[in-house]
Amino acid sequence: MEQHGERYERGLKALQHISGDTEPSVLTSLAGIAPDLGRYIAEFGYGDLYTRPGLEPRDRQLVTLGALAALGNAAPQLRFHINGALNAGCTRAEVVEALIQIAAYAGFPAAINALKHAEAVFAEIDAKA
Repeated sequence: MEQHGERYERGLKALQHISGDTEPSVLTSLAGIAPDLGRYIAEFGYGDLYTRPGLEPRDRQLVTLGALAALGNAAPQLRFHINGALNAGCTRAEVVEALIQIAAYAGFPAAINALKHAEAVFAEIDAKA
């Protein structure tokens, strides 16, 4: 059994909170081809960045939504973090407002596309309820 350090465990806990899964799909999807990338995501992305003091998880998620929406080429990650924002305590209205806000900085196409992803995530959640 592989041993992981404190950074990984701290990151895994944060990732589990954001994803809502005990076995986050990003880690399982990389396990067969690039487990080290999954470890980097857990250790650095979540163990170092997401657990820093200064911002609450919900605020980090809003920042992440803006960055991913502005990129315009990270739809799966954007959808994951839309759901993550909700898991971290953001409301649907706050997610929508964050994505509208990027129109001035990343353009209307980026905002529209991001909002369509939010609409789909909301519909998936509603269908499960």
